[in-house]
Amino acid sequence: MERHTFASLGLSPEILKAVDKLGFEEASPIQAAAIPVLMGGKDVVGQSQTGSGKTAAFAIPAIEKTDPALHAVQVLVLCPTRELATQVAGEVHKLAAGKRGIHAVPVYGGSSFERQAQELKRGAQIVLGTPGRVIDHLERGTLKLERLRFIVLDEADRMLDMGFRDDIKKILDAMPAEKQTAFFSATVSPTIRKLIDRYARDPVTLQIDQKTVDAPDITQWYYEVPPRTKFDALLRIIDFQSYRSGIIFCNTQRTVDELADDLQAQGIPSDRLHGGIAQAQRTRVMNKFKAGGFDFLVATDVAGRGIDVDDLELVVNFDLPYDPEDYVHRIGRTGRAGKQGAAISLVTGRDVHKIRYLEKFTHSAIRRGKLPTAGEIGEKRTDALLERVRQTIESGSGQGQMIHIDRLLEEGSNSTEVAAALLHILNGGEVAAPAAQPGPKPKASPKPAPSEDRGEVVAAGTADEPPRKAKPGKAWLRIALGREAVKNPRDIVDLLVEGAGLPSREVGFIALGDEASYAEVPFDFAKGLSPSGNAMPTSRGDITIWPVSSLPKKKRR
Repeated sequence: MERHTFASLGLSPEILKAVDKLGFEEASPIQAAAIPVLMGGKDVVGQSQTGSGKTAAFAIPAIEKTDPALHAVQVLVLCPTRELATQVAGEVHKLAAGKRGIHAVPVYGGSSFERQAQELKRGAQIVLGTPGRVIDHLERGTLKLERLRFIVLDEADRMLDMGFRDDIKKILDAMPAEKQTAFFSATVSPTIRKLIDRYARDPVTLQIDQKTVDAPDITQWYYEVPPRTKFDALLRIIDFQSYRSGIIFCNTQRTVDELADDLQAQGIPSDRLHGGIAQAQRTRVMNKFKAGGFDFLVATDVAGRGIDVDDLELVVNFDLPYDPEDYVHRIGRTGRAGKQGAAISLVTGRDVHKIRYLEKFTHSAIRRGKLPTAGEIGEKRTDALLERVRQTIESGSGQGQMIHIDRLLEEGSNSTEVAAALLHILNGGEVAAPAAQPGPKPKASPKPAPSEDRGEVVAAGTADEPPRKAKPGKAWLRIALGREAVKNPRDIVDLLVEGAGLPSREVGFIALGDEASYAEVPFDFAKGLSPSGNAMPTSRGDITIWPVSSLPKKKRR
């Protein structure tokens, strides 16, 4: 499989800088094929699967061809859904970051028409929209196409399946005669072929080879997770399955660096490998990994090609690769030398459809997995701990500790209490405060009124309060679980991850109280919760979480 760098495609320094900043090391097959043809002014029919990197294949030429000094629509990209339109718009903004004066705007139904019209009036040069809303703007005169140079139909097959054929024809008929056209589609049906024959001029057909290969005989799983919780899903899988070594593949250098830092922050021995690291350093990292100097290597495909390790238990696709052949190369790193291996893919949104294609491509089954809950992980840890205890008893390794156990028994504790306390401590449990002596109960502090400026709820009347004011940009969450229900601060983290989708690394200081617990989280996250309390279903039942931005005000005496 021939490899191409973006620098070899004749792009401007601004685009190359943006691509480098995004961390992409090389062009995907559809990008390498389409970008030079589109840059040369030819019409294109690109047949490529979803997730192959085709957005950049047309977005980069579109940006390069746009004149920043001309404040009129020059590029129109039609998308089947509002989600795809916003996704493409986001990628265009990132790629055009170094091109001053270029303005892109998404237009789709369900969003303010007037706001979109204002953006168009300001002189947007690149418009990304759904057919229905584009028609609305054309009919009302808020979208003018006299200066259009380039039109792209992204996922043309899906648009036709959704019934947009007449809208697409109406839009194409409104285009200037002198324009460049690009059709991108996973399949080219007879209906799409009729559109191509009518509206494209001698198009170059680029079909990415759809050959199939056999994947290695290893267990393959995929987990569907929201993008913001991929890291927490990875931690749960590693923790629950007790994996001890593996490679985690990402598509960009930036993701590799962020993920390696996050793993190290969680105390997981790991390091990184990508094309932005000097070769001498890459060699040292690789040698250390082979020698067992750390457990998990986070890498891009470019850096990962020279990896040859026989004892890998796991390969993780933190990002699905653009090229299916890269998927085969990645998962082939595990299950070597006759040993059992596992390959896990974390997928989000539209990537689920790519799993089906990978199954066909590799002639293998990729089973859907269910993420373990916090309770299941806790049970697994306890089972592992009990097994270690059994092995210690059988081996007689604990005989030297008998004298200490005897001291506790002489003080009045029984053997069951001693064993339970030791297991509690070994499981990470905290020592609860001594029970309060009988006496008059303190009066509960009055319930303060909600904060007027931000509409948050200050902690309800209770003997417990946040330990201090929240840090700038942070807020306290009051969780209606005290020490009786929560033995370990990690339980609070798991509840926030499971119930609210908050990445664990975003959870700051945690304080456990008698009646409630408090967690310091980003203010924007807390602000998104209901101002009157937000009940969320978790493995422990519905947990009510209250955002608290500051300590309750004390009454003057």
